[in-house]
Amino acid sequence: MAINCKLSFRIFVAFALIFAIIMPAVQGQGGHAAFAPAPAPTSDGTAIDQGIAYGLMLLALVLTYIIHTFDVPFSI
Repeated sequence: MAINCKLSFRIFVAFALIFAIIMPAVQGQGGHAAFAPAPAPTSDGTAIDQGIAYGLMLLALVLTYIIHTFDVPFSI
């Protein structure tokens, strides 16, 4: 059983080395035309962050109004 385990480990190591050597060559740009670069992002995320911040501030304002409305004693 130990010999079988060593043999399977050696096969795995050999397969991993071959895979590691061949895969970059498969993905390489050898003689083919290069792909165009990806377009720049239209938003860097600050607009989304600012929208979330405004929503949270509005929520805080509404909650403050509701809490203070029920906090005031009713005098008739």
